[in-house]
Formats: sequence, C-alpha cells, structure tokens
Amino acid sequence: MRRAILVAVGSLLATAAGVWVVSCAPRGSRGTGSGPPAVTYPPDGAVFPPDIAAPTVRWKDNAPPGEGWQVALAFPDGGGPMRFHADAPRWRPAECDWERIKQRSVDADVRLTVRRAGVAASQGSAGATVAFRTSRDEVGAPIFYREVNLPFIDAVKDPSRIRWRFGAVSLTRRPPVVLEKLPVCGNCHSFSRDGRTLAMDVDYANSKGSYIITRVARRMVLATSDLITWNDFRRSDGEQTFGLLSQLSPDGRTVLSTVKDKSVFVPQPDLAFSQLFFPVKGILAYYRRDTRAFRSLPGADDPAYVQSNPTWSPDGRHILFARAPAYDLRHTRGRGKVLLTRAECKEFTEDGKAFQFDLYRVPFNDGGGGTPEPLTGASHNGRSNYFPKFSPDGKWIVFCKARNYMLLQPDAELFVIPAGGGEARRLACNTRRMNSWHSFSPNGRWLVFSSKANTAYTQLFLTHFDEDGRTTPPVLLEHFTGPDGAANIPEFVPAAPGAIERIAETFLNDYSFVRAGNQFFFQGDADNAIRNYERAVGMNPANVEAHRRLGFLLYHVKARRDDGLAHIVAALRTEPRDGPSNYELGMILLHRKQFDQAAERLAFAVRAMPRGLDQQYNPADMRYNLGRALLGAKKTEQAANALAAAVQASARHAPARYYLAMALATLGRAEPAAGHYAAAVQLNPKGDRLPGLHDRLAMHYARTGAFDRAVAHAERAVAIARAAGDETLARQFAGRLSAYRQGRLPAPGGAN
Repeated sequence: MRRAILVAVGSLLATAAGVWVVSCAPRGSRGTGSGPPAVTYPPDGAVFPPDIAAPTVRWKDNAPPGEGWQVALAFPDGGGPMRFHADAPRWRPAECDWERIKQRSVDADVRLTVRRAGVAASQGSAGATVAFRTSRDEVGAPIFYREVNLPFIDAVKDPSRIRWRFGAVSLTRRPPVVLEKLPVCGNCHSFSRDGRTLAMDVDYANSKGSYIITRVARRMVLATSDLITWNDFRRSDGEQTFGLLSQLSPDGRTVLSTVKDKSVFVPQPDLAFSQLFFPVKGILAYYRRDTRAFRSLPGADDPAYVQSNPTWSPDGRHILFARAPAYDLRHTRGRGKVLLTRAECKEFTEDGKAFQFDLYRVPFNDGGGGTPEPLTGASHNGRSNYFPKFSPDGKWIVFCKARNYMLLQPDAELFVIPAGGGEARRLACNTRRMNSWHSFSPNGRWLVFSSKANTAYTQLFLTHFDEDGRTTPPVLLEHFTGPDGAANIPEFVPAAPGAIERIAETFLNDYSFVRAGNQFFFQGDADNAIRNYERAVGMNPANVEAHRRLGFLLYHVKARRDDGLAHIVAALRTEPRDGPSNYELGMILLHRKQFDQAAERLAFAVRAMPRGLDQQYNPADMRYNLGRALLGAKKTEQAANALAAAVQASARHAPARYYLAMALATLGRAEPAAGHYAAAVQLNPKGDRLPGLHDRLAMHYARTGAFDRAVAHAERAVAIARAAGDETLARQFAGRLSAYRQGRLPAPGGAN
C-alpha cells in the first residue's frame, strides 16, 4: 500500500511545474563523480523504441564527491519536468518512470540535463544536456545472437564456452541462454522469413563443412538427421570445404554457402581484434532441401575469384555476394588446406598486403544463376565491401566498408545504398570502432549491429531506420552483453520472445572429441589434445583418426614410444589402407632406422593420401621423408626421384634440397648436386637442423679446386657445430678445414 501511495503521489507531482518527482525506484548507492558534468550516454539525438527496457544514463564529472547530481527531464508536451537525484554518475529510471518518459516523448524530443546537486539552473555551464525521443515504431521481434569468450583462440580451443542467447529488447536482464556447452564450434546462423527454420554451421564429425537445418520450437534438438556437409559438393575432387558464411533462403528451402574455400585464419595479439579471418578462395554453391542436391551457382562460381558472404533478396530472386580476385599465397601455393596459419600468411600479417572485396549481384533464377554485375556504390571504390543486407521491403541495402579484409575490422562502418545500386551514404549510427554484423527487424524500422566502441567485448546496438534510409545515433542494448563475452551475429527472428527456450544437441560422440582434439593439436597444446583423443577412443575404439593423432603425440611429443606405436597399429588394424596412418607408421620406422620398411609405408602413403587432408601433411614433406628413408635403404636413384618431387612441390624446402644434393653427389652428378647445395644454403644460411650443409658444399668446392670458397663454407660449418654444442662434429669439420687451407682434399673420413 505504501508503494502504491508513493507511485500515485509521484504521478500527481509530475504534473506540477518545477517540483520533484517521487520516483517509484529506490535511490542509488553513493559514488564519486567526475568534471563539469558531461553526458556520455545516451547520445544526443538518440531514438528509443517504445518496447525497449530503461537505459542507464551515464556522465563524467571531475569534481570531488559532493551532494550528488540532479537529473532533470523537460518535455515538449507543456507538462512539468521530471527530476531525480543520483548519488553516482549514472542513473537508470525505474520501469514505471521510464514508461511515463516514453509516453511523453513520442516523436518529440525530451531534454535531459545533469547538474551537480545544489547548483542553480541559471548556472548553465554547470549542467550537461542531451535530447532524445521515443519512436512510434516498435522493434516487435526478439534477437538471436552468439556470445563468445575472448581471445578468440580460446573459444576455438574450447567451443563449449560459446553461448547463444535469445530475447526481446524489453528485457531488464540478460536474455536467457538457449544453447551452450556445444562440444564443437558453431558459427553463422540464419532464419527463414517466417522464423520457423533455423540453419547454423556446426563442426560435426570432424568436418568444418557440417551444417544443420532444423525447425524452430520452444524445445529444439540439434540431431544428426538434420545435418548436411558442404564437403558432399563435388566430393570426388578431394578438396575439403569450410562452408563459410552460409545463408538460408527466405522460404527456408535452399541454403547458399562459400565452398572449395581457403581462408586466412590467424590469431592476433589484440584482445579486441584477436582474429584475422577472411576467404582468399571459394565459389558459391547451394543445397536444395527437397532434392538434397548440391549445385554451384552460375555467375558466382568462377574459380578465378573468391566469391563469399552471400545474402538473399527478400523475394529470393537475387543474390548479393562479396567478390575479389582469388589469391594463392606464396607460402601455400598448390596446397589444398582450408585454413591458413600465421606463418603462411606473412603477406597479410607482416607485409600489410591489401585485399579488398566488391559487392556483386546475380539472379538466383531457380539455381540457374546468371551474369554477375558489380553493385554501384559498393564496388571498385578503393575499399573492402562486405556483409550486404537487404531491408525487408527490398528498397535498401546496408553493407560494411573497411580499408581491407572482412570480419573484425576496427575501421568497419555501415553504409546504405538503394537496392539497385547508387551513391553510398555513411549511416549516422556508426560508432568510432568496428560496426558490423547487422540485421533488420521484420518491420524494417530497426537495425541491430555489433560494435566495439566501448569495450574489447563486442556489444549490440540499435538504431532507427526510416523510409529514406536514414539512421539515428545508436542506443546500447546494455542487457545483451556482459563483461565475459563478445556478442556477435545478432539476428532478429520474426517470432514471439518465448519461441525458443532451449536448444539441445544429440550429436556428442567420438567425432566431437576428435574435432576438439584437433583444435588443441594445431595450436600445439599436446596435453589437451591427448585428453580429447583419449575420450574419442573411449567412446569408439575404432576411431582411426583419434588413434593416429594419439600415436603421433605419444611417440614424437611425449616420448612414450611403445604407447604411440600401439595407437598407430590400432588405427591400421581398423583401416589398413588409411594413408595418414601408414605415413605415421613410416615415420616411426624411419626414426627407428628401419629404412626398408619405412620406405614401403611412406611410398604407400604418398600414393594414397587425399589432397588437402589437413595442415599436418603436405606433398613436399611427405616426399622429403620418403627420400630420406630410401637414402637410408641405399636406394639412391629412387631417393633422388622422391626428393626431386619434394623440391618440385616446394622449391623453398631447404632440407629436401640438401638431401637431393647428397643423393645426386652419390650418383656422381656433381654439378646439379652443387646447385642444390647452394640453394639449400641460400634458403637456410644458418644450417638449422642441417649441421652438415656447409661442410658438404665446402667438399664440393674443394673437389673443383675452389679452395677459397671451400674454406669459407668449412669455417661456417665449424662455427655452426660449435654453436650447437657438438664438439665432436666441430672437430671433424675443423680437420677438413685445415686441409682446405693447405690447398688439398682431406683424407677419406675427414681425419685430418
């Protein structure tokens, strides 16, 4: 009863000009302020939807703690102002007060002023004022979004910490988590126009190309029966597919995706921008749910370009996509890997090479495609253009523009053009740092987007979008983010706020743990990789990949030789013709100097290995190790052929050059041998892991009478051996050096 009386009195006093409002909320806790007051939120000119929860007004004040602050709101309706007291430099109206504020500011500015308590209103310099208003347009739909822990590499290593939330902007608390503890990584998601179908990337069964399409319900289940894999598109060509930035059609019948792709995937040290990720190769393909058929989309399937980031027009008749000339990095040329590491991406991570996308449009034409056309205003403008989104009425396109690349770009800003192309206008809602991942509300009047304006942890913002394509200063969805998660991929869903309560998954199996193990494996975290592979083997003792990875780690990293060999044998017992497992057994036999058997296994692996299996295997290394085994088995001619194939696969492979030179020298082919020795020295001047490199080249020069050059390389050989702490080898090299200085060849065995 007492609270009801206070509310009634508050409403009565609100009508009396110049008197205090008795708020229905308790007073805040005492804090310290800062300067003359400067309001930092909301921004001047902000527009709030009528269905949003009350915001927190914030300001700065450099003054010492005093009596607090007065917050006054003046309305254009002729009624009296509302005044409140704050003990700290922030104030959030109670919901009942916020309702009155919104009612009195519909399509008309309310002026909010903050001044120190006890300071007269006539002292204008002591107060700070911003104006805002309430729109008649509701948001009218909840938002589905992903929450990721940072840095991003931690989320990759342990995807179970990624969460998905779903809720309306009217919530006064964080939207509920509807999906969490997924043992595999989940990425981009999209909904059909009616909100009844959800599609999402999931890395099931150790396939980055896995994708799930399922019906929306209060209690949803992600089941294996709803999974497809983009790797089924032209599987016979042996190329793996990531399935990047897929999009469900408005009618929910078709999905578009980037396939046959290769992407830069590099962890970065900056917490806010802890990943560099963009495609450099790929075409667009689609999957029809009714026929279960995969097809490329003509007009967006040219291998000379990378074609990615597709989006549908509201009527499903046209496709927008980002396009750039395909690029094969010099450190990965000819390899089929899907994700490129930092060492392979030096053009971008160290040299700052530009890579810019243009937006193109192509008719879908029931899958028949057509001629791609650049989108005027979003192409060939000296910037990178990506993430296009149609407004629901099909009238406008909002897209991102940055200096380079795609995804997580600090300078990314939102621009708008007419749907048919035209002059691009920068939207007023842009913040000072990263504006991306935008989505239109079903009524087309609100745009949600992600930004890092305030914190390294991405937050969601909302802006009003009018019929002329103009936006307003952004308002923060402050309840949608917390201090421990970056919010991204927000999407409005045309459904009731309670349409999704919980999403469960039923595909936790051995492949899930293999996938998690692989993430740790390629980040060099052997202990966590072993733990996940052991769980996979525990669930399925016939899991070939888990046994193989365990065998490699236990034998080569943990020096548990017998255990490692046992796992490789278990993998081959299940699948005797598995190329990678034969390769691993060959490497163990090579380590044990069982050269004939090693060569047999490695030769089989070279023939049987699928192209682009993963980043642990590449053609140059495999042929190099086969050549080493053949040399050990005294099969010199075969060794030379294998090592020449390794050099052909990678001309910068210094060890392959070195061993090829040895093989050619043994075969009496001195000149080509010298050429490969010299190339190996140029590629590896310090002789890392090749302590005899300079010694071998010195021997060649001595045999041709070039003793001055022999002396120079012999001196390098001695220095390298001593730096490595190998005095025995250093003495051998020093004996030969002495002979060269005397202008003669050393005695056989180098005992001089």
